Amino acid sequence: MSKTKFLKLVWLLPLTALFLSGCTIGFNTGSGADASLTDGGIYKSLNKGTLWNQKVLIQTVGSKRSFNTVDIISSTLDPEDSKAIYAGSIGNGLFYSYDGGEGWQIATGLGKVTVTNVAVDPANKCVIYATAANKVYKSVDCSRAWAITYFDNDPAVIITALVIDSNNNNNVFIGTSRGEIIKSLDRGASWQTLNRFESPVDRIVISPVNAKIIFVGAFAKGIFRTTDGGSSWVNLSDKLKVLDGTGAFRDLAMVKAEKPTVFLATNFGFIKSADDGETWSKIELIIEKARIKINAIAINPFDTNEIYYVTDTTFYRSLDGGKNWSSNKLPSSRTGFRLLIDPKNPSIIYLAVKQIPKKK
Repeated sequence: MSKTKFLKLVWLLPLTALFLSGCTIGFNTGSGADASLTDGGIYKSLNKGTLWNQKVLIQTVGSKRSFNTVDIISSTLDPEDSKAIYAGSIGNGLFYSYDGGEGWQIATGLGKVTVTNVAVDPANKCVIYATAANKVYKSVDCSRAWAITYFDNDPAVIITALVIDSNNNNNVFIGTSRGEIIKSLDRGASWQTLNRFESPVDRIVISPVNAKIIFVGAFAKGIFRTTDGGSSWVNLSDKLKVLDGTGAFRDLAMVKAEKPTVFLATNFGFIKSADDGETWSKIELIIEKARIKINAIAINPFDTNEIYYVTDTTFYRSLDGGKNWSSNKLPSSRTGFRLLIDPKNPSIIYLAVKQIPKKK
């Protein structure tokens, strides 16, 4: 099941009401055997993924509480403060920590929603955007209060991607399950459609060097690129088919490092480009192409030789550009769904997990 289809499905699931009192807090935990699992939430490694510790403690007075039963499907770090981390959940709202995950708080003003994306303004840490269903929410007071800044008139549409231009925080981009990439030039006050891809937009990546260069990942259509800020777009699938035979898309990342480099995970491999997608080279993996199901990738922002990715069961690491790989079983029975690297200390990695959908 694709991520986009999965997100559509979870919105059809009934949500249990959140109950807050002096000593209790409730979370949606699924049903049957899944309800007893306590290995959800966020995991943190201090040594590039060799060892992991679950980080789910909620800061409260009195009895201990946590979100260890919760599935996390979106996460981000504050660009200016890497100890500030945000985690969006399925049906349980947004969690945030200001001490590297040691203690968490709940964005109660946002409510108990499924948070598909979250982004922090690179110039103002108290300005946060989050997406849920067909809405974009914005907080200007560090998650205390939230207001809707974009609303799609089709309730079936999901906001599937969100990114802020690191060079100009006025520019906010979102992608939809209907296939649009939509841009705001005024921090969410107004919006305009840049393009329609006829396929759900699952990832938007802006070049850290030239903000006019933007990549869009769409599961059904592959990779698109603009070099003029969105006025025109090129489908890069034909370039990718030479390497993987499909031009398909799983995850996408871009880092500055020595030179801007794009990394792309597809259904059949892992490739990279150091010339804004004009040419691509293959990164060799240790498993057969037909068995690759990469859920998320992460790259050291200062060293493109440090590459990480996760599948449903395994965490993979290469420190030499893919020549050699190490693999470790995930610290959770759930699937690895998101990876974050601390840009100030790349040895620190965060892993978000969610339950693997049962096969019917």
